[in-house]
Amino acid sequence: MSVPDRFGRPLRSLRISVTDRCNLRCQYCMPEPDYVWLPRESLLTFEEIAELTDAFVDEGVTRVRITGGEPLLRRDLPVLIQSLAGRPAIEDLALTTNGILLKAKAAALRQAGLDRITVSLDTLKRDRFRALTGSSDFDAVLAGIHAAYEVFGALKIDTVAIRGTNDDELVDLLEFGRTVNAEVRFIEYMDVGGATRWSPSAVVPRAEMLEAIGRHYGGVVPLDGRTSAPAERFLLPDGRTFGIIASTTAPFCATCDRARLTADGIWLLCLYASAGTDLRRPLRAGATRDELRQLIHAVWSVRADRGAEERLGMDRQTTLVPLRALKKDAHLEMHTRGG
Repeated sequence: MSVPDRFGRPLRSLRISVTDRCNLRCQYCMPEPDYVWLPRESLLTFEEIAELTDAFVDEGVTRVRITGGEPLLRRDLPVLIQSLAGRPAIEDLALTTNGILLKAKAAALRQAGLDRITVSLDTLKRDRFRALTGSSDFDAVLAGIHAAYEVFGALKIDTVAIRGTNDDELVDLLEFGRTVNAEVRFIEYMDVGGATRWSPSAVVPRAEMLEAIGRHYGGVVPLDGRTSAPAERFLLPDGRTFGIIASTTAPFCATCDRARLTADGIWLLCLYASAGTDLRRPLRAGATRDELRQLIHAVWSVRADRGAEERLGMDRQTTLVPLRALKKDAHLEMHTRGG
């Protein structure tokens, strides 16, 4: 039974970053030429991740998502997946990837017990992909998506919508999603972590996305009921669904039940949090499962984070974290805290 935080939100979902490294340099996440990386010796082992996950499960977590950086860069990741999948209390085990390494690993991930997979894809145009990511691996991403479709039968595709960059591809991405049985989720451009090139003018608001999609398809119907999931889901006339994560213009802080664990064991209560709780130190000092559970219980019970809502009332002409601060603390980066 999860203890509620100060706003009555239970702890149900845990996002676990297994690495801060990434093989892309996306404009909205890692646009700078140089980064401060977590020391490799500080990264949690799979056994340590499993131990901490058990403590979170004891406090009510039922959903776990593996993230990065790019999680498929972590060697032997199916070993961790198999370990977590063997815990009956975890009802949903998912992974988010950029897809570059997915073709070769999809089958092993599924065999290890992974339930669901999400692939990030921001454009269907090869030249735009290179400009957005600094990479020529567009074909590898498409191959990874098709492999996920073949192995899992369905998937989700995440797209960060940026004005003047890919906002003319919303319908094209929905149509591509149809070919691989993928629910596409459009994400408003957020000013967190390494989004050093963010500006208000680059944000495509949810209302604008819905208008463009509805204009093409002849109507969009919102699905009833707002869950703790970040995406609001909508129904197209042909019965397909898609989602929008409106963290910038319509935050979902009121229902947020998720915590984030960095690859070196820092527990963050909010994507916008400036600091977190070090769980690696007590773990390596010999803390028992119950002692870790009690620590998690105590911290969550006083949680009052609503970072995205608070940002609505701030000056949003600049990014949340200045570049000079990012260069001093890797934990402030989006790619470290799991997006």
